[in-house]
Amino acid sequence: MIGRFLGLAVVITAVSVGVASVASRSAGDDAENPATASSANDNWTTQRGKRGDRSSSAEQVSSAGEVRLARSGDSHFYADTEVDGANVRMMVDSGASIVALTRRDAEAIGIDVDRLPVGGIARTAGGDVPMRTVMLDSVEVQGIEVRGVRAAVIDADMGVSLLGQSFLSKLDAVNVEGDTMTLR
Repeated sequence: MIGRFLGLAVVITAVSVGVASVASRSAGDDAENPATASSANDNWTTQRGKRGDRSSSAEQVSSAGEVRLARSGDSHFYADTEVDGANVRMMVDSGASIVALTRRDAEAIGIDVDRLPVGGIARTAGGDVPMRTVMLDSVEVQGIEVRGVRAAVIDADMGVSLLGQSFLSKLDAVNVEGDTMTLR
């Protein structure tokens, strides 16, 4: 149990560092590629691109109030999310720079992982693991929705997807008091 926990901690750290470098390198890619760039006439309610090709000109947050998450027995906070219409349980990880999806969760959402280009490598205790970046149309946690969320699919056995800063930083507040995390 401790070995698995330590392995997950190493993966989380490696993913956070590796994904941050991939995200910073690819941040300007959408503006340079007219096939993926949003035009002024794009409307996210009526136009949807292929997964990984969609670019949102403005990330949007809609909130139905606040969400309270109870600390789990393993000391982490978990959120039942809806990602592009599919239910995905994620561990909230404020140390992860972007949302990190397991391959299993990405495929359940409908992402063809093998068609995504490898955008970087995460160095983990188990060796080098490829990462594939994707833009998610929508991530929702109990009524709080963020559109245009950058994510990475990690080809490693993380066990659970991570709800990282590409979602959390768009919220008004993320607070922890005792055994309760509040998202606003």
